[in-house]
Amino acid sequence: MLHLLQRSLIYLPTCEAQIEPRDAELPPGQVHTVMARTNDRLELRGWHILADGRRAASHEECDRELTAGRLLVLYFSGNAANRRYRVPEFRIFTSLGVDVFIFDYRGYGDNLGSPSEERLAADARTVWRYATEERKVAPDRIILYGESIGGGVAVRLAAELCEADTSPGGLLVRSTFSSLVDAAAHHYPWLPVRLALVDRYPSIEHVPQVTCPILQIHGRRDVIIPIKFGQRLFEAAPQVSSSGIEKKFVELPEAGHNDVNLVAEAEFREAIRDFLSRLDQEQ
Repeated sequence: MLHLLQRSLIYLPTCEAQIEPRDAELPPGQVHTVMARTNDRLELRGWHILADGRRAASHEECDRELTAGRLLVLYFSGNAANRRYRVPEFRIFTSLGVDVFIFDYRGYGDNLGSPSEERLAADARTVWRYATEERKVAPDRIILYGESIGGGVAVRLAAELCEADTSPGGLLVRSTFSSLVDAAAHHYPWLPVRLALVDRYPSIEHVPQVTCPILQIHGRRDVIIPIKFGQRLFEAAPQVSSSGIEKKFVELPEAGHNDVNLVAEAEFREAIRDFLSRLDQEQ
């Protein structure tokens, strides 16, 4: 019962019977529904959003777009809502000429199942296999992006891939933590969360194994995941990637946790633009 109570507080999905490409309110042909099947036979639904100015009328045309040489972002969301609430953020990527795959986790959006740390990790592996094996995107053209708890998902996946010598092109995380335990203990110092927390997301233990380029972005005014926890994670990451690109931490002075696109969009966009440019030069 304890784990059910904890997870009801950690995971706050918005569930809907169906989410359609038109819900993104983007031009026709820019957003396409995609589906990936997990090892435990769940269907994860999501979107493939083409870079701004690109359109496709079919799955086959989308595949041709994926061979055009653009970078692809695998977007791992935070703990609340679903994919159609992320439109302002993934539009920053598409405006910079990048395609995006955004899948809802199990139990989110129009997906069945229930979330947990291990299940979200399995969902992330499913999305990676879908991108690289089914859609044939080269690993070094893929950027893992995670916001908040999705940063924990992305860091773990990046570490697993780097250890397996199938490194992604880069890891980009926003407003994430050293561990969920650290963040929870900060908010509930009177509770024994370090002993009792079931889903722990120990990113600080995984990030030393990440050998791809790393960018971290964090708002100084974040009170949900205070910036010190992002800085702690950054300090544990390798200084330089295996390709010689130094890690980078970008602090957004006026931003909190959920208002980055409202108060710091220009700085956020520029940090991502610089990171993508450095990756493109590496290719």
